[in-house]
Amino acid sequence: MDRHEESGREAANGGDAPCYRLAARSARPEGTRVRVGEVEFGGDEVVLIAGPCAVESAEQLDEIASRLKALGIRVMRGGAFKPRTSPYSFQGLGADGYRMLRQAGRAHGLLVVSEVLGERHVEAAAESVDILQVGSRNMQNFALLKELAATGKPVLLKRGMSATCDEFLCAAEYLLAGGNPRVILCERGIRTFETAARNGLDIAAVPVLRRLSHLPLVVDPSHAAGRADIIPDLAKAAVAVGADGLMIEVHPRPHEARSDGQQALRLDELAELLGPLAAIARALGRRLGIDERAAGARRPAARE
Repeated sequence: MDRHEESGREAANGGDAPCYRLAARSARPEGTRVRVGEVEFGGDEVVLIAGPCAVESAEQLDEIASRLKALGIRVMRGGAFKPRTSPYSFQGLGADGYRMLRQAGRAHGLLVVSEVLGERHVEAAAESVDILQVGSRNMQNFALLKELAATGKPVLLKRGMSATCDEFLCAAEYLLAGGNPRVILCERGIRTFETAARNGLDIAAVPVLRRLSHLPLVVDPSHAAGRADIIPDLAKAAVAVGADGLMIEVHPRPHEARSDGQQALRLDELAELLGPLAAIARALGRRLGIDERAAGARRPAARE
């Protein structure tokens, strides 16, 4: 253990006993791999998760899922419950959204990820969703974390928008201490004074967290950027510094999206990004985690 890990673990708990003993790299120096179906986070593959910010309809999900499948992407995201800053914004389709995700995922052979907004939604989400997501606003909702730990299902834990790396790992510790080792961290940007992007992608946090913790780590460049034009550059940077995966928002027609369309790539833009991401992964001795059998037959999608 180096001096940074030791001091960080102590500082997170006011100098007392470490608050993230189970999440610390020293607990599993070889690293943790979280397997979900045929997908493994934390191994040699850089896993891609893609999908819309919000579930809007069964038809929308079916269209997106079929195109993701054709690109070889194996995990689809989609928000059923949407925590929005304004109470007048689209709040999602609720439990119906979970069911639509399950239907689309099964129809196209994809795993699905969706956020669990509160404790009362845990059961419905666990019945339909393969990976349960904790959003930035809920990173320190410890009652929710305890409920999710009890499910035993994989949990994708997003970093709070103002959380330090130590606080992030203390939140992960709640899941691990609750008996659930299937935890995946997600860096999604932190709030800064800069207004040119929605958040500041803390690219330094990727190697820092990989040194502090054995848990796999994915990066969400979409929420960090808040704008589609810089997402490809952030995604490439994330892979270059060692991220175990990416979670990217896509929509067939971003201008029609009911939630955060400005930060969604079109499907053809995602297809164009796969080549550069694969090249960066290869340069680091890794590979892009796509289904080569499906991707080998794909054709460039027409621009919307």
